[in-house]
Amino acid sequence: MTKKPIVALIYDFDGTLSPGNMQEFGFIQAVGKTKEEFWKMSDAIAVGNDASNVLAYMKLMYDEAEKAGIRLRKDSLRGFGKDIELYPGVREWFPLVNSYGKSRGVRVEHYINSSGLKEIIEGSPIAGEFKHIYAGTFIYDGNGEARWPGVAVDYTAKTQFIFKINKGITSAHDTKMVNAKIAAEKKRIPYTNMIYFGDGETDVPCMKIVGMFGGNPIAVYDPANAKKKATAQKLRRQGRVKFTAPAVYTEDSRAFKLVCAIIDKIVADERLRVLGGFV
Repeated sequence: MTKKPIVALIYDFDGTLSPGNMQEFGFIQAVGKTKEEFWKMSDAIAVGNDASNVLAYMKLMYDEAEKAGIRLRKDSLRGFGKDIELYPGVREWFPLVNSYGKSRGVRVEHYINSSGLKEIIEGSPIAGEFKHIYAGTFIYDGNGEARWPGVAVDYTAKTQFIFKINKGITSAHDTKMVNAKIAAEKKRIPYTNMIYFGDGETDVPCMKIVGMFGGNPIAVYDPANAKKKATAQKLRRQGRVKFTAPAVYTEDSRAFKLVCAIIDKIVADERLRVLGGFV
């Protein structure tokens, strides 16, 4: 019996599924800052120390939580995730795509590839929809308190997770299997079966890799934000993505139509591959 092909939909989170940064839906307010103040402070740490923007915001979260008397624990971070705002249609998107994939004879899997925090995403209303969440995490002590960054995911570090999805690896610390030589036919999800959703230039390395190996990168944008739309259009002109779409995920949306068409093409390509064998 032939295995069903797997189609992987891989999403950035902030600006792609949600209109803001995940820290802006509870955490920043809890430490008594505005989002403008928080990100200005984070940028100052990064620039002043010639440091990673991701490590800078993680340090600032730790410091500001300590000042505010907030215990930075997994459960408290997940609590901040429950109020994350999502773009229209996101909650209904996953069963829609899964159902269409099933009707076409493929299995659809959803993945997050984010520079945000895994624990906050795990607290979001859509956390259960993902096969795996690749994102930043803290290291916690014996009392469950965050003490140090465990995984920091910047825009180039995100590319490793494309290779891990290809090979079926979920471990963040793995460096052996991801670099091991594996025959193409033994890799779990071909790059051609990947659809990558991102909203900006920090997604460019992942978009480039997915597109270069035959997959389908899509730049989404807030339809109410002319600057975001211009960024998506620029990415399309530069050949970084194959398609652009408003960040609307309803059944009648361009994003859904694109995904359905891509799934149809994957199915057709797979049928041609099988027919191309020796008889």
